Amino acid sequence: MNPDPPSALALAHIRVVLVRTTHPGNIGAAARAMWTMGLRQLILVMPERFPDPDATALATGATEVLARARIASSLHEALAGCALAVGLSARPRAFAGRVLPIREAAQEIVGCATEGDVALVFGTEMSGLSNTELAQCAIAATIPANPEYPSLNLAAAVQVAAYELRIAAGEHRVWTAPQFRQATFDEIEALYAHASRTLTALRFLNPAQPKRLLPRLRRLFGRAKLEREEVNILRGILARVDQFVERDRDR
Repeated sequence: MNPDPPSALALAHIRVVLVRTTHPGNIGAAARAMWTMGLRQLILVMPERFPDPDATALATGATEVLARARIASSLHEALAGCALAVGLSARPRAFAGRVLPIREAAQEIVGCATEGDVALVFGTEMSGLSNTELAQCAIAATIPANPEYPSLNLAAAVQVAAYELRIAAGEHRVWTAPQFRQATFDEIEALYAHASRTLTALRFLNPAQPKRLLPRLRRLFGRAKLEREEVNILRGILARVDQFVERDRDR
């Protein structure tokens, strides 16, 4: 059995704490946002309604996160045992700790996650974290946004933060397109020769005065990094043109 990669181990130690969430749909959407980025620990501080069908519906395939969610009676309880607490806030206010963009905060969170659990704390939908709640966090993180309207939907804020945490954990893998065999030198040269013959037959190329056409074609084919299948397609097109040229010549 392969051990979990370092990125998964770091993400496993990150708690997402939602404080006094009023709409259960936001809990479900936040759970989905977490699950897509590999976060599993969800703690709900005094939610208005949970469990709730709306939460389950908006979680879609992330019901495992909801099933494992813990209910806390206070933020203090939700943060117990954490090596670091970071509160999300878009609203400027007096704060004794550091204020960081979420990207920088994510680096610190992932770094501390090797020492123990770290909490990322989100406030209620209407007003966010109170001053008292934010004071329990060492760092206030904020998502750079339009200063005229910086307020994000709760689940959207969770999604942005979760993405930054995944990137900070070093998880950059994405899907890859199929790789096709590159054309060989000989195949490119055969295409080049075929194109020269066809262009000559079309009277587009004058072999006696080729000017810069052939070198330009060679540069074009070289820049394209043609695959074998692409060479075959181009030669098929040229062969079809050759047929029409021959047909016109025989008339």
